[in-house]
Amino acid sequence: MDARELILGRHSVRDFLPDPIPKDIINEILEAGRLAPSTQNRQPWRYLVFLENAKIRKLALNCGLIGLSNFFIRKAPCLIIACADLKDNVKINGQDYYLVDTAISFHQMLLFARNYGIESCWLAAFSEKKLKHYLKLPANWKIVALAPLGYPAEKKGLYSRAVSEFAKSKDRKSLEEIVRYL
Repeated sequence: MDARELILGRHSVRDFLPDPIPKDIINEILEAGRLAPSTQNRQPWRYLVFLENAKIRKLALNCGLIGLSNFFIRKAPCLIIACADLKDNVKINGQDYYLVDTAISFHQMLLFARNYGIESCWLAAFSEKKLKHYLKLPANWKIVALAPLGYPAEKKGLYSRAVSEFAKSKDRKSLEEIVRYL
């Protein structure tokens, strides 16, 4: 798959086959994130990887009230939580870059996973306080996002169709709305 296919074909997947992802492929995906660029090469990202369905189901119950909308993650064969260690944050012009750096790394991983037919769904709906407590994370870590990964099911379930419709997932702003040539 070339870069064009990777990017243009990317979409949020919420229905997964139960098939496990081989550990060597998980490691390649993580390696793709490790090699991402970051501000002053500080590499603030830290990743928590869940490969056991029972642990993913339990985690899904500990994402707080807002995280209840992510109940579908309990059926994913893999879940990765992207965190940032604030000790490796760079602040320039009052802007913290841990979010940018970790998002670049995480997105690079999710795109790379598509080479293997593995899809994902970027999630921000969770209570960081509750999830951080459940995971017993250090005080200097921030949870940036989480994503279930897996081989997509052939058909979208009712929940997936409803969320896609509600979020207007296929709607994109035009270039004229987002670009200004100077």
